[in-house]
Amino acid sequence: MAKKKKSDAEEPIEGVENLLGKTEQYIEENQKSLTIIVVAIVVVVLGYLGYRNLYVAPLEQEARSQIFMAERYFERDSFYIALYGDGNYPGFIDIIEDYSVTRVANLARYYAGISYLRLEEYQNAIDYLTSFDSRDQLVSSVALGAVGDAWVELGELERAASFYVKAARRRPNQFTSPIFWMKAGQVYEELGKYSRALEAYENIRDEYPETTEGRQVEKYIARVQLKMDR
Repeated sequence: MAKKKKSDAEEPIEGVENLLGKTEQYIEENQKSLTIIVVAIVVVVLGYLGYRNLYVAPLEQEARSQIFMAERYFERDSFYIALYGDGNYPGFIDIIEDYSVTRVANLARYYAGISYLRLEEYQNAIDYLTSFDSRDQLVSSVALGAVGDAWVELGELERAASFYVKAARRRPNQFTSPIFWMKAGQVYEELGKYSRALEAYENIRDEYPETTEGRQVEKYIARVQLKMDR
């Protein structure tokens, strides 16, 4: 019995030793390939860090110094000059083209989209706003909502409503969400999709009752319910 116990105890140890032996054998047999893989990983990592620190970072700083004048023109509602520059300073389009890999260029896409919207160049507005990517709660919602505004102007109400809904649901907040739910409801009413309109208005009533839209929404709910009862 004692011998059996000893044998049972030795079996797992032997199994581990066999496994370690096989691992060592595999490493020995594939040492060259493994070395190449490790070196390749190191090269990729170092290359990426070098790219970010030695190329992108200085470019980012340069882009920041170049965009400030275009932002000033934007604030003054001089949208054409903000887009194309004044001859001395670049506009948003130049920033996007010359500094495409930077975060500043991404921000310039937002500014360009809004500028085109104000200039009534709606397809350009859509193109730039949909290429803009932001994690900021308010700016990302405004960008999606502005795409909705552009589609309304182009008569594409279905698309407009879908972007208003996206804007309302994008990181819900008290500032932009009720505005875009209201716009979505109005567009759905225009389309005759009263149940969708009612859903949008009820979202405002239930989630944002203290906002300006929340205080007004009951009359919209009553109106769309009357339309549904006809």
